[in-house]
Amino acid sequence: MAVSNYRIQGATGEWEVVIGLEVHAQVVSKAKLFSGASTEFGAEPNSQVSLVDAAMPGMLPVPNRECIRQAVRTGMALNAKINAWSRFDRKNYFYADLPQGYQISQLYHPLVGEGEIEILLDEKDEGSARTIGIERIHVEQDAGKMLHDQHPSSSYVDLNRSGVALMEIVSRPDMRSPEEAGAYVRKLRSILRYVGSCDGNMEQGSMRADVNVSVRRPGGELGTRTETKNVNSVRFIMATIEYEANRQVDLIENGGAIVQETRLFDPDKVETRSLRSKEEAHDYRYFPDPDLLPLELDEAFLEDCRASLPELPDAKRRRYEAELGLTPYNASVLTAEVETARWFEALLAAGKGDATFAQRAANWVISDLFGALNRLGKDIADSPVSPAQAAELLKLTADGTLSGTLAKQVFEIMLETDEDPAAIVEARGLRQTSDTGAIEAAIAEVMAANGDKVAEYRGGKDKLFGFFVVQVMKAMAGKANPQVVNELLRKALG
Repeated sequence: MAVSNYRIQGATGEWEVVIGLEVHAQVVSKAKLFSGASTEFGAEPNSQVSLVDAAMPGMLPVPNRECIRQAVRTGMALNAKINAWSRFDRKNYFYADLPQGYQISQLYHPLVGEGEIEILLDEKDEGSARTIGIERIHVEQDAGKMLHDQHPSSSYVDLNRSGVALMEIVSRPDMRSPEEAGAYVRKLRSILRYVGSCDGNMEQGSMRADVNVSVRRPGGELGTRTETKNVNSVRFIMATIEYEANRQVDLIENGGAIVQETRLFDPDKVETRSLRSKEEAHDYRYFPDPDLLPLELDEAFLEDCRASLPELPDAKRRRYEAELGLTPYNASVLTAEVETARWFEALLAAGKGDATFAQRAANWVISDLFGALNRLGKDIADSPVSPAQAAELLKLTADGTLSGTLAKQVFEIMLETDEDPAAIVEARGLRQTSDTGAIEAAIAEVMAANGDKVAEYRGGKDKLFGFFVVQVMKAMAGKANPQVVNELLRKALG
């Protein structure tokens, strides 16, 4: 297992960074955690608020079974302990955008206990693997949203998000560098999207992280940590860690002391700043929520959750390597995102090929398709070329109908027109030729036009062979079979 050598170089020596993350992941469900109000993103402010969400007198919360199911499935995907008995607590804390005056959460008896995630720091090197511990996953309700830009002197409140179900996924302080934290969040997001329990859309706030950072001498006692709240991108999480670690080292080395506090990250200035002093659990006056019975999960429910899990990214990656012979890098890239894996699986099904086809398909997806999508600014889910069309293109290349050059031409036409590759080949006459007579004629023309280079080649300049191949392919408009061209050229040049 890889060991991080990331260090902060201070004026008095090296410092080690200790990182723990609390990731808040919005549960995929049509209704909120304790009410039937919609969770759809982008609705008009305060248009998705039930009487429960608004904390009207006499309204009682009722747990949403689907939210609990999704949290259990997530725990199972993280190899975590599922607690058959759990309980909701009230966290008493002033939220201007949470009308009931407290948050329903889980502190003492969470739904999910300890688990772990394996990350790869280098996709090409399985020896770079590290295991990051998960301490717990608890289910809680989200708060609303304050709007400060709608009025010159007043703030407005949008309660659409109030009561939406969150999974708070708490890691152990096992990460030691910004890169490890970035790899952890990307891997966690990937697993959640495979499971279907969270869409992982960090821009819309459905996944965000509280970043806990402390510094110490390498291997020494843990230092005092700070918590930077609600960081909403992998890049910002890494920037938060780097800035905060360097700030703490500078403060300590200049005789100051780290205060346990809550901070916020300013993406414009790429810095953190103090928000409030850090409260401890007793400050929130937690107690069991009297309106909610404990959750008791029976074996049938747990078995249903377990049976619903898909093949997860690590298992899929290992299968691609063992059964299809893909390189560790290709297998990692193709399984990193669930949409990519689904597209590749559909390509394999359409191609009905063996491991050799799978390897060629993997190389094509990662180089040709990803390159084209990046150029077009599209995701693979919006690819203009379908898996079935891609399989047909690969088959036309494999059976000699298309050369590599012609295949690229056909692919570009497919991107523009959405036509099938076979139709493009027939309509535009792009079929590769192995007609020895036509190729020999082209070779004769090239040699006649380049008599000086023929003499040089025959005089020992072997590197000129490539020149002749290029000229013959040009003469044949790229349609000649390269293998036949090479064979006939060698005979002609002697």
